[in-house]
Amino acid sequence: MGKNLFKIAKQKKIKYFLISFVDLFGVLRSKLVPTRAIKEMQKSGAGFAGFAAWLDMTPADADMFAIPDPNSLIQLPWNKEVGWLASDLWMNGKPVEASPRVMLKNQINNLNSQGLSMKSGVECEYFLISSNGSNIADPRDTQSKPCYDQSALMRRYDLIKEICDCMIEMGWNPYQNDHEDANGQFEMNWDFSNCLVTADRHTFFKFMVKTIAEKHGLRATFMPKPFQNLTGNGCHAHISVWKGKKNVFLDNNDKLGLSKIAYNFLGGVIKNADSLSAFFNPTINSYRRINAPPTMSGATWSPSSISYTGNNRTHMIRIPDPGRFELRLMDGSANPYLLQAGVLAAGLHGIKNKIYPGKPLDCNMYTDYKKYPNLPKLPDNLEQSLEKLKNNKKMNKSFGESVINSYLKLRNSEIEEFKKKEIFNKTKPITKWEKENTLDC
Repeated sequence: MGKNLFKIAKQKKIKYFLISFVDLFGVLRSKLVPTRAIKEMQKSGAGFAGFAAWLDMTPADADMFAIPDPNSLIQLPWNKEVGWLASDLWMNGKPVEASPRVMLKNQINNLNSQGLSMKSGVECEYFLISSNGSNIADPRDTQSKPCYDQSALMRRYDLIKEICDCMIEMGWNPYQNDHEDANGQFEMNWDFSNCLVTADRHTFFKFMVKTIAEKHGLRATFMPKPFQNLTGNGCHAHISVWKGKKNVFLDNNDKLGLSKIAYNFLGGVIKNADSLSAFFNPTINSYRRINAPPTMSGATWSPSSISYTGNNRTHMIRIPDPGRFELRLMDGSANPYLLQAGVLAAGLHGIKNKIYPGKPLDCNMYTDYKKYPNLPKLPDNLEQSLEKLKNNKKMNKSFGESVINSYLKLRNSEIEEFKKKEIFNKTKPITKWEKENTLDC
């Protein structure tokens, strides 16, 4: 028998539960449920109208129910009366296939059927900005190379300490916090885990950082590129695949420390990267970060070409240590569940088809890219990435054509809304629409 949320609530003195789900645009949706009702909610779910969120539904559709996963329970460290729960969406007695957590769980099941599981960690970069979003919150943070600046980091000690203390209390095992490459930008790292746990924690992390920033009178944004001249917010993912307690990506006899199955998985990611940028870089603003000119610090730290290497941050994929790789394509607007689902689907395609990723390139891709004119490029805008996804038969089959069509329909409607007001040009200033629609992504 599974965990009894009502009993847990009594033990932990939880008075309310946030029963939450993430829609296709990555928006966290919730209902606040008193503990007295959690027994029924755990059994049948909290009711929602799907059309009211970014899901491909109409007002005529039946009620949708978010059934909470008791294993995902997090008691809010800053408000212990409240417990947060990640949920799976159901409608008419069936899972909603075009919902992000269900999409991820389907890919996990595909990998599990081969006796394998994926573990991952994410590096979530964010800016601390003024409440109106016009500038960074620290007027003294002005260095042209502010990365690791101790003074700027310590001026935000109270806020960062509070977030890190929360992660320690929740058992995430955080291990470092730093000032990142842009003025006003920070990153906080915690242990890797099962990819579903990582996706749930990624979702909660964004909620937590925004909430605690507001408590301190500031605003936190994961927007890919909130400031034209500064490095954007990446969300790098570290990936490994396991069979029980064995890391099947690890091969100490290989120059880079990767096994054959790891290279096949990598080959699948490389083969599908342009299509899956629709998941990994899902906003109009995302394309100001990739294929971008150098920033004030001298480098964007984001990819433009589809390539991999050893311990070299100028490529889309870096292999920093044996037995894992880092995918540097994703940005802060990536849906936590679609991020993991996309990597899994691509990697599975690579394993099943024994895709060879080609030879690693040992060069500075930011300066030497002209030497590789045949190297595939990443999409230059959201429309291109959506078109790539639309035409990718493998990813359509993996997720289901109707699921991909739902995602394409909603994202294309957003592009049409943008075009009514603005023209996208990454060399021109960031538009008012981008700020209004992406700052709180």
